[in-house]
Amino acid sequence: MKDVRFKMRLWFEDEQGRIIFGPGRALLLQKVKECGSLNKAAKELGMSYRAAWGKIKASEEVLNQKLLAKTEGSKSFTLTEIGLQILEKYENWRNSVYEFAQKEANFFPKIKENL
Repeated sequence: MKDVRFKMRLWFEDEQGRIIFGPGRALLLQKVKECGSLNKAAKELGMSYRAAWGKIKASEEVLNQKLLAKTEGSKSFTLTEIGLQILEKYENWRNSVYEFAQKEANFFPKIKENL
């Protein structure tokens, strides 16, 4: 038998099935936090600025909260307090769920952790 790896993706979506927040949005916010720029973050993730902005705006509209704030007098962005909280809480939640699921996946032969 070939090695089997445990994999799982977790996201939140609205009643129409549109993604509100998940690993892609978390990574995008993390990159903006690191770069201070949505454009640079988008480029590092291989997406257009327009696509990145659209994802952020879609989440903001459903959440009715701003995730990013433009820095006065510049083109750079920072995460808002709610953006930072959602990012941190999502990552903590995701890690907790993954740890639990990994432990419970021991019924399957040769499970390898691949998080």
